[in-house]
Amino acid sequence: MERNFAIREELKSRLSIDDIHALAGRVPTEVLLETLYDSDSLVARNAAWVLTHKAKGDINQLPQKRLIDLALSTPETSLRRLTLCLIERQGIPPEHIRTDFLDFCLRHMVMLEEPSGVQALCMKLAYSMCSHYPELAHEFSETLNLMHAEHYKPGVKYLINKLNKDPQHE
Repeated sequence: MERNFAIREELKSRLSIDDIHALAGRVPTEVLLETLYDSDSLVARNAAWVLTHKAKGDINQLPQKRLIDLALSTPETSLRRLTLCLIERQGIPPEHIRTDFLDFCLRHMVMLEEPSGVQALCMKLAYSMCSHYPELAHEFSETLNLMHAEHYKPGVKYLINKLNKDPQHE
């Protein structure tokens, strides 16, 4: 417990990328996972940032249901983006698609008030989930067609155009 307190204290400070890499190599994934739920939003965000720098094998061990629940419920935009990044790196098998999460992704990918990072991650995740089922792929395609690329920032605009040109998308 004392060790976790020391790690929490480290996560309370402003971290450089070198600090993030050092923590990713040194702090157990389970400790970082628990710290994602810290009441101090800086600690939670930094823990998520460190987790995004863990090896893919470590990320795949994270409980996806808990990550999705966190992404759906957090009011912190940065924590949402980092959590979505972890989920996207894990991938979502067709048998584990959650309709509440799919609806969240479809809704947030079009929201102009969302930061472009959240929009893009939601778009990638929605595309990934929908691509397994023709009726969902059609719904995704329709949603994408309703998005007027000129209203979005360059990264999201690029992704809209890329997905519209994807032969699997049609």
